[in-house]
Amino acid sequence: MFETAVVSAQVITTAPCLATLRINQSSKTNTLKLWKLSATTDLSGTLNQIVGGQLMQPSNNNSQNHRELMESEVVTKERSRRRRVFFLDVNPLCYNGSTPSLHSFAHWVSLFFSQVSLADPVIAVIDGERGNEYRRQLLPSYKAQRSKFSKGPVWRSHRAVIDVLQKLNVPVVKVEGHEADDVVATLVDEVLQRGYRVVIASPDKDFKQLISEDVQIVMPMPKYDHWSFYTLKHYKAQYDCDPSSDLSLRSIMGDEVDGVPGIQHLVPGFGLKTTLKLLRKHGSLENLLNAAAVRTVGKQYVQDTLTKHADYLRRNYEVLSLKRDADVRLKEDWLSERETCNDSVADVSKDALKFYPLVGDGK
Repeated sequence: MFETAVVSAQVITTAPCLATLRINQSSKTNTLKLWKLSATTDLSGTLNQIVGGQLMQPSNNNSQNHRELMESEVVTKERSRRRRVFFLDVNPLCYNGSTPSLHSFAHWVSLFFSQVSLADPVIAVIDGERGNEYRRQLLPSYKAQRSKFSKGPVWRSHRAVIDVLQKLNVPVVKVEGHEADDVVATLVDEVLQRGYRVVIASPDKDFKQLISEDVQIVMPMPKYDHWSFYTLKHYKAQYDCDPSSDLSLRSIMGDEVDGVPGIQHLVPGFGLKTTLKLLRKHGSLENLLNAAAVRTVGKQYVQDTLTKHADYLRRNYEVLSLKRDADVRLKEDWLSERETCNDSVADVSKDALKFYPLVGDGK
């Protein structure tokens, strides 16, 4: 049983196993499906080969590539043996577009515990009250289009979401004054320091700024009705850029889902291709803006945009940056293997919650 409070954070307790809801874990394991986005890889160098029963050594020209490849394989194997800790970003799963939807939550949680995570530790995180006030003060359009789980029947529906997670033996963390993204970013650092790998279950692009060899994202894919892993390899294949530049990339391109307008709203010709080219050279938005302030960094329209709209871009950077100062600390029992004896609750809830009273529930 998890403790009920951590400093200013609210941690919801989990439920004991329900004998009437026990499921056959072995059969569930057999149905596990892990879906991954495709990404191209380019591995140079050659492996040792066996020809005619004899081991052929790599040529001198390829020996360095061979050693690097073998070392990489050792690191990969070592990393794969380390346990994973999942963070479940709850709020985005509770929406169908911009409309609150319990049916959406139930559907994706059911798939999550059947496709992605069986007994791995899972920490669910929910937006705290007034969590986005800081960002709304900087940018009034930030998430302004979303209805909130706050009062009346909508709040009762939010309570139902927490009840389901409790029964699935998942601790739920909610920190007043902080969005779930910031709580996750705070706790990710602690989990990594303890030697675990991290997987963040969320459709939120904000988490791309955390991607590394030890941090992955698994995203719900409505078009294909499954979760898909998104890793460092996928990021580099998509952008040919390091994730350390992702926050700068989105500060320039904007985030329409979160109501953060990109520079193309002011300068339509300033697109993704131009942005990536600049970031590959300069590394970050601040480096780029500092360079543009003292010398020419591109075509005239690029130069004019960066010097004229520097404050606009820095504001976007501040709004989209994940904070790591949430008042919450990792608890040891959150890292324990999750008790799976109540997992049929996810399937039951998938049918039951869509009948739960919620005004404007979009299915």
